[in-house]
Formats: sequence, C-alpha cells, structure tokens
Amino acid sequence: MDLTTKYLGLELKNPVVVSASPLSQNVADVKKLEDAGAAAIVAYSLFEEQITHESGELDHFLSHHAESYAEATSYFPEPETFVTGPYEYLDHIANLKKAVGIPVIGSLNGVSAGGWVDYAKSIQDAGADALELNIYYVATDPDLTSKEVEDMYIETIEAVKKNLNIPVAVKLGPFFTAFANFAKRVDNAGADGLVLFNRFYQPDFDLEKLEVVPHLELSGNWEMRLPLRWLSILHGNVKADLAATSGIHTGTDVIKIMMAGGKVAMMASELLKNGTDRVSGVITEIKEWMEEKEYESIQQMQGSMSQKSCAEPASFERANYMKTLQSYRA
Repeated sequence: MDLTTKYLGLELKNPVVVSASPLSQNVADVKKLEDAGAAAIVAYSLFEEQITHESGELDHFLSHHAESYAEATSYFPEPETFVTGPYEYLDHIANLKKAVGIPVIGSLNGVSAGGWVDYAKSIQDAGADALELNIYYVATDPDLTSKEVEDMYIETIEAVKKNLNIPVAVKLGPFFTAFANFAKRVDNAGADGLVLFNRFYQPDFDLEKLEVVPHLELSGNWEMRLPLRWLSILHGNVKADLAATSGIHTGTDVIKIMMAGGKVAMMASELLKNGTDRVSGVITEIKEWMEEKEYESIQQMQGSMSQKSCAEPASFERANYMKTLQSYRA
C-alpha cells in the first residue's frame, strides 16, 4: 500500500510528521525519529525576541511591564530560559540536515512585521527545506480591533514570504471571529500550508509565592476534534496544504486527519510520553487499518470526509451542534 503524501511541495514517505518540540533539540534523537519512520521533522521554534534583543535588552524588555507589581515579573521568562540563541539555531538546522535524510522544517515564532523576519532567509540558507511560521499573539488591548489583529498577521506573512524561496507554512490559533475567512486571507497572502492549531498555554497562580507559574500539559486525544473540524471545512476552499497538530496520538487519529483533508498529521505529546519508537507503532496501525478497509493509498482517503460536498456547511454545523447537545444521556 502507498503511504506517501505531498506537503509543502515535499514528497513524504508517510503523513506522520514530528511537530516543533524538544524532540528536535538533539541530533541523535532526530536520527532515532527518522529510523522509527517519521517522514519529516519541524525543529523547535526560534523566538522573535531572541533575534531582536541582546540578553540585557531582552531582560529589560520582559521585565518592563512589572514596575507596579513585583508578582507580574513571573509572567516573563529570563533570557537564559531560552535553549539557544539565533546563531546556534542556524548551526543546529545545518547539523540536522547533515545527519538525516528526511526534510527538516525550521520554525520561527513571532508576531510583528519587524526586521526579525529577515532571519527567515538565514534559516533557508542554513539548509531548511521549509519554514513553519508560528504566529502566537494574544490580543489583550480592548481598543485593538479584530481587523487590526488580522492585518498584523497578514503583514508578517507577506514580509516572510517576500524573503524566501522555500515553502512557508503558517501555524495559527483558532481564536478568530470568522476563521474560514481569515484562513482564506492567509492563503491569499501566499502561505503554502496552514497548520491547525497553535495551543494557547494558560498560566496558573501560586498563591503561596504570589507568582504566575507556567502550566504545561501534554495534549489529550480529545483536542484533535477542533483541527479535525476546521480541516474538514477548509478542504477544497484554500489552495494551501492543510496540516493538523494537537491531540494526535494513534494511527486512527492520523487517518481521521487524512479523511478531513489533511496532507500530514503532526505529533509530539505522544512521542514525549512514549518515546521515539512510538512512530513505528503509529505507522503500523495506519497500515493495518488500510488493509482491513481495503485502502490502497493515503491519497485515496484525503478529504473523503470533508464538507466540500456539503451545499450548506453552516447549516450542517448547526444541525450537528443541536444533535450533539441532545445526544447526552445521564
């Protein structure tokens, strides 16, 4: 059976891609992921702040907003918290490309359209096969309109695309008023791929120390439903390749993503919990399901359960909403 798929113009041996995470910090670990069957890897993210500020300036920048309440300083990381600086990141990309044969996708995490976007070309020059632009912004200013926020995203995407010859995927969060329209705008801005979705991490309070503490939980399987829904809606409505991340843990999950219209399924939490060898187990589960259901290829199933053939997707969503609420039985 044929497990191949095409994502960002890259021919991949299967749809299982390792998403940006600590799994890519060590070259030896990436080689293990390749040996286990991973089709590509997205390197951990390099942050805008790491590029645009020297350590002393970054420390001032991150602490600047806390002059009134000392407790607020714990919202922001210390400069030494970051794994590497920008130059070390470029060396790491180059070393990964030398060590493995699978595509290596660089990752930039930022939001503004400032000079840091020029650094995308440096990642390209280091050998990255593609770039994932991870735009993470929480609009907390009540005077900032949704259009202004969306325009800021589009400006950043256009600025990055202008500098690169390699494909660019944009990783987005789900919190937009009309996500389908915004996805179309991102598509029109030149994005070669859309990655759904960025997880917004919620902090917690330590009431003993009066500090804000980071609270990271690895994804659960149920979180896959949100990207699954939007992949199904967007398939056939955007030119960009679609990828899903968050909540993908099994071969069955990967197949669902394909059915919705995804080109690849990205995973990290499952591998962080159960080790790099879990990739081979997921691929085996995909093969077994395809054999049982008599599917000959991944491409045969891609988009087969999307809403492309539904005349009124909004009515379909509303009907499913009503049906779901009424289906519960105590």
